[in-house]
Amino acid sequence: MRITGYRTLRTAQRWGRPVGDANGVFPDGVMPVPIILVDTDEGITGVGMGPHVEADAVFAAIDGQDPRGVVALYDRMLRHTFKAGHAGVVFGTIGAFDTALWDIKAQAAGEPLWRLLGGSDRTVHAYASGLDIALTDDELVAAYEAYGQLGLRAAKLKGGLDIERDRHRLTLVRDVLTHAARGMRPGLMLDANESWTRKQAVRHVCELERTIDLTWIEEPVRRWDADGLAAVSRGVRASVASGENLTGLEQFAPLLAAGGLDIVQTAAVWGVTHFLRVAALAHAHDLPVSPIGNTPVALLHAATSVPNHLASELQDLRAPVGLHLDLHVEDGAFILGDSPGLGIRVDEGVIAAAQDGRSTAPTGPHVRPEQAGRRLLAVSERDGRQPQPHPVDVRQAPAAAETSQVA
Repeated sequence: MRITGYRTLRTAQRWGRPVGDANGVFPDGVMPVPIILVDTDEGITGVGMGPHVEADAVFAAIDGQDPRGVVALYDRMLRHTFKAGHAGVVFGTIGAFDTALWDIKAQAAGEPLWRLLGGSDRTVHAYASGLDIALTDDELVAAYEAYGQLGLRAAKLKGGLDIERDRHRLTLVRDVLTHAARGMRPGLMLDANESWTRKQAVRHVCELERTIDLTWIEEPVRRWDADGLAAVSRGVRASVASGENLTGLEQFAPLLAAGGLDIVQTAAVWGVTHFLRVAALAHAHDLPVSPIGNTPVALLHAATSVPNHLASELQDLRAPVGLHLDLHVEDGAFILGDSPGLGIRVDEGVIAAAQDGRSTAPTGPHVRPEQAGRRLLAVSERDGRQPQPHPVDVRQAPAAAETSQVA
């Protein structure tokens, strides 16, 4: 079997409501989902979701190769990009190709990827994550009631701009999930998306912990601040979770050495091989690992094969436009199917019909606000909604953007 070519598509996750975090909001709830399709001479096509940046250069490393040698090909892609560097979206492109190769390998074996990787249980525990900073109280309650009806007993809220607002919203979700679980205490997490300094993080979380039992605080300071993450971990009761934006084991090493991570995270768009290596590194430090992403299908399969998986992020309850996924959610967990490979079917006709030609959004959750980490006072609410530091013009859809990660 040989790799013969690749194609790219762009679809979208359409939430039907505003989504975002402390850095910004997509008011129309349209999030980009880039796709890479890798073709072979035996008619098997693999699907990977992730950026397309430098795709021609990355593909040159695997063109004509046997896709079943996926781990070796992953390292080959890294070697082909080492001079300019493989961080950021280039790492995401490598991850998308890597995921597609794992899909091909499992399809060729006639097995779902979770079984090929050595998993024995198709059940992957999940937590709810609504990208919910722009929701009103009523909208927030309704969103988490839907998660609760599917058995979700843990939730991660977006916050970090106002202590009292965060306390109020966490309390609302706690009450919703407690009711759904008939009195069982839910897990509550807060994601600040790198919006604080070290002191701001400790002050904010300690104040919340006077009345809220937080399971973890996510990305309280900058992703590379090993000493800062360690200081936050020492200063609060909650675990510190981070790592979704780190690209390569070399970026995790200083954080683990400093004791900066209690929950090790990795993003869905960085690929299966990266996740497996991060999980092994975390396991060596006796730490749990947790996948992040709006469509973490590949990492759900991979999570079944590692001993330290904690829970995977469940965002929108609907699949991206034109994608059909062989999985469902039941009793608070993803249940993977038996389709060979990832179990992703791509309807290119539906995706093409859904394109409207609108331009990429220039701002939103992926643009760091000028005042991030330098706010003296809480950001005030506007029009009854949580602040939107970087609003996106609703006439612009990010369907053509080169990233698919808001987590």
